[in-house]
Amino acid sequence: MQLADARVLITGGAGLIGSHIADHLIREGVRDIVVLDNLSRGRRQNLSWALSQRRISMIEGDIRDRATVGQAMRGIDVLFHQAAIRITQCAQEPRLALEVLADGTFNVLEAAVHAGVKKVVAASSASIYGLADEFPTTESHHPYSNRTLYGAAKAFNEGLLRSFHEMYGLDYVALRYFNVYGPRMDVHGAYTEVLIRWMERIAQGKRPLILGDGTQTMDFVYVEDVARANILAARAGVTDQVFNVATGVETSLNDLARQLLAVMGSTLQPEYGPPRAVNPVPRRWASTEKAAALLNFRAGTSLEEGLSALVRWWRSSLAATAA
Repeated sequence: MQLADARVLITGGAGLIGSHIADHLIREGVRDIVVLDNLSRGRRQNLSWALSQRRISMIEGDIRDRATVGQAMRGIDVLFHQAAIRITQCAQEPRLALEVLADGTFNVLEAAVHAGVKKVVAASSASIYGLADEFPTTESHHPYSNRTLYGAAKAFNEGLLRSFHEMYGLDYVALRYFNVYGPRMDVHGAYTEVLIRWMERIAQGKRPLILGDGTQTMDFVYVEDVARANILAARAGVTDQVFNVATGVETSLNDLARQLLAVMGSTLQPEYGPPRAVNPVPRRWASTEKAAALLNFRAGTSLEEGLSALVRWWRSSLAATAA
């Protein structure tokens, strides 16, 4: 699908991934972009450059509000559905998780059908796999090892997409994000990422805290690469498909801490605490072959490059706040 002449909606468009999608769309020449965000996690400043290009209209609203969603969806050709709450917040506020991730997504897809949207690119998650038993984990891996409400809700989202495709012919691609990081990560909320907490501790001269022995692994993928995967998925002539979005590189928390300390110029060593008691995931490692074959997507940012960019952004954000 050609995007330049499309009218595009990004739910959660002021957040980490959504705002980078907006930047990419503008660089692609898209001239009519609508952002729907309740700003619970997203920030207007994440869109500062995009808004300066005068191609974005911003709607401050919630996907739980059917009328607001319907208004935002009018005349939309391509939808990037990114609005969500974090996995840790889902565990603390399960009813909110249901309302946002299940009911909210239903509202979005229902409105997309009514508006005649031509393509949906929806954010899913590696949490669907839970404690995977095959590595690297392919998209055909079963979802029955997941024990988180967040993962269950994302599996339900994918089920909604499949059923809407079957019932209404809604074209979609779902992207299972692995461990996304980069500039514009949420530093303000109660449910911040481990990298943010580590940077704060290191800057205070405190050792980064690792829960467990640090051998647990993740598959980190830089946010610019994730945004690019969304653009490729929107363009691609594929539908009714799910794809892992990852680097295909397994990184232990020990190695992550070592690289972050080096980037921040610190000689501190990690501190170790008791393992996570709830829903620990000892290993994440994605197969990226399907995305490479059908979307022509390969993550291009190394962990060192991505961490360096994250630290630069974080330090400049702190300096701007202090000024």
